[in-house]
Amino acid sequence: MRPLKVEYCGEWYTVEAGAPFTIGRESDLTIDDNPYLHRTFLTLSSEYGLWWLANVGQLLSATVSDATGSVQAWVAPGAKLPLVFQTVHVMFSAGATTYDFTVHAEEDFYNTSLTATSAAGSTTVLPVTLTTSQRQLVVALAENVLAQPTAGRAPVPSSAEAAARLGWSMTTFNRKLDNVCEKLDKLGVDGLRGGRGRLATNRRARLVEYAVATRLVSVDDLVLLDGDGDASAVNDG
Repeated sequence: MRPLKVEYCGEWYTVEAGAPFTIGRESDLTIDDNPYLHRTFLTLSSEYGLWWLANVGQLLSATVSDATGSVQAWVAPGAKLPLVFQTVHVMFSAGATTYDFTVHAEEDFYNTSLTATSAAGSTTVLPVTLTTSQRQLVVALAENVLAQPTAGRAPVPSSAEAAARLGWSMTTFNRKLDNVCEKLDKLGVDGLRGGRGRLATNRRARLVEYAVATRLVSVDDLVLLDGDGDASAVNDG
């Protein structure tokens, strides 16, 4: 099989068929010395004529998307996913830090295209719609990820830090975070709400992963953080 190329923090790694290529705290691709990160978290390997991404960790999950952001999957511990697109973005969080890297193949098995339509010839209608203040909240949480020049690592701010960035009270921030997570949860996005026996303690990081992977927010939205956060918070949901 033709090798893969992995891009992380401006460095490139070649993955050859044969032994699995490991990714983690102490792996072929050493992500970081973050104690919350598994020594070996993910692997890339060839099998049945395809390249596969496997989650060999026990606690962390990874968000995988194609180059357009229109196809997105959540790879839980013990799961593996065939890499059928020429460019695949992988994002995951360990503690308060979000990481991302890109996998490049020489060819793809499937092509994807965006199916969003335009209304009045200008506004793109996407499956998920956010109010202005909801988008500001997501951008505030994803700011460090969006602002980095290449795939790599970025801290996810605490709720208090994001609220201060927006000029909101914690009550307003938490209410809007609940609204965004509930909206996405109803659309089937995993990991944003607690259930019986589990808490959504990492929902901020999961929200950032989903929003960036699916292009729900982009670097173009960073200008929203320069506006009057309080006014937006009052005027919409």
